[in-house]
Amino acid sequence: MTRFRRAAIAGIIIVPLVAGGFLVQEKSARDGARLLDQVLSLVSDRFVDTLDASALYEKAARGLVKELNDPYSELLSPKQREEFSRTTNGRYGGIGMLIEKQDAGVTVSRVFPHTPAENAGIREGDRIVQIDTAATTGWSISQVSNTLLGTPGTKVQVKFARPGVGEPIQVKFTRAEIHIPAVQYSMMLDGRTGYFPLLQFNETAAAELQDALTDLSKQGAKSVVIDLRDNPGGILEQAIDIGDLLLDNGQQIASVRGRGPEQQSSFAARGAAQFKDLQLVLLTDGYTASAAEIVAGALQDHDRALIVGQTSFGKGLVQTVYTLDGGWALKMTTAKWFTPSGRSIQKERKLLPDGRFVEVHPDSMESDSARKARPVFRSDAGRIVYGGGAITPDVVVREDTLTTAEQKLAKAIAPKAPAFFTVLTDYAVALRGTVKPDFTVQPAWRDELYKRMTAAGIDIDRKDYDAGIGFIDRQLEGRVARIAFGDAVAKRHDLVNDAPLRKALALLQEGKSQRDLLARAAVASNSSQR
Repeated sequence: MTRFRRAAIAGIIIVPLVAGGFLVQEKSARDGARLLDQVLSLVSDRFVDTLDASALYEKAARGLVKELNDPYSELLSPKQREEFSRTTNGRYGGIGMLIEKQDAGVTVSRVFPHTPAENAGIREGDRIVQIDTAATTGWSISQVSNTLLGTPGTKVQVKFARPGVGEPIQVKFTRAEIHIPAVQYSMMLDGRTGYFPLLQFNETAAAELQDALTDLSKQGAKSVVIDLRDNPGGILEQAIDIGDLLLDNGQQIASVRGRGPEQQSSFAARGAAQFKDLQLVLLTDGYTASAAEIVAGALQDHDRALIVGQTSFGKGLVQTVYTLDGGWALKMTTAKWFTPSGRSIQKERKLLPDGRFVEVHPDSMESDSARKARPVFRSDAGRIVYGGGAITPDVVVREDTLTTAEQKLAKAIAPKAPAFFTVLTDYAVALRGTVKPDFTVQPAWRDELYKRMTAAGIDIDRKDYDAGIGFIDRQLEGRVARIAFGDAVAKRHDLVNDAPLRKALALLQEGKSQRDLLARAAVASNSSQR
């Protein structure tokens, strides 16, 4: 009886202690809010200089978010919120082109299909010299971009300078809703292997991926390489939809773990997997992030795809966007993503005194022993997959490095990079109508490019230029291929320089099934680590 009484009394006492703690926290929060309001009021009313009260509140709010020490939590102004929405849904009102900053000004680097820019005959290499009545001399990319963007249906007049054409080209555009494709091209690399890059997770990413796989299958593909390098992620629901597409019914795609019960959830595939006969390889690098990592982790854990390349970025946080008054929004981290095997995708980072965030865990450059020291998990088939943040490839492949002579040449060009890319683009435009898709860089091209560089004030010793000519050839070949024929032909030309893609092709040529591919990759990976 005594023991029962003590237990009962202890149980009774715990409740007021917990409740009291809550009341203390609530009172502390009220006191803090009152303190902040009093300080802001006094500063606004009594400070020696007149201050904008709304600006003070904004700075206080931004300061509060900054104190979270989270690089992904952010207070979005109405303009920033609009930009965020545009980048995540892949649609905006504009004319349909990408631009880059060169020495001669802001230049068109890509024209999207079925857009006002394509319909008007705008080409890569065209330079924007005037928008409406304003000359763009000295403008930044953001200035030009923000001026070109607008409500669909509105007008904007743009004047372009085209290399080799004397008079400027003036076009009056009607802005349209522009959709930036997640899959901008797909192609067969050989008789049995298809390839396409998935550039982002916009609102149509899963459908575009399905279309690309269907098209390549019709062309005879038995295996497909999906390139997730440089993919920053995007809409997470699209990652779940891709999991639905490629995994069997009931297989987990990912799980979310947050602070409260409402932030705990698990996502599983619904329905039968499609494209089961296709062997899949995913390419990743240090810029593969977020939704792209969810897909890579799920397919790796379920042995549905072989991961080749370098360790991904490690962004496994869930951001929830809360709508605020006046068009403002708060983007805040509320949970973390985990792969089906239980690996956290988030690579831990810490805030340095200077405000920079640095990684706590190493990347693909880590030693084999360091990698083996990381937490070990198992795929469905029992293969080892590594935890500790991010997605570690099954087969780690470093990017090809420059030779010493190429590094010296690249370093000499770097201070005048904008001028170099202007010269390179102008010469590529000049060659555009003279080459076939299977062209090779000619000695005369190297000589002409050197002359143009010298004329533009890029003073490079000819011996250094010739010694590092491999760097020049790659830059020239890539720019000519893209400007003359587009991204697919440019990628085909770049294949010899793409070590991860070459490795993927070599493994696929040996493997007869996904299981066989994974087994051969494990042997190759173990051999390279001995």
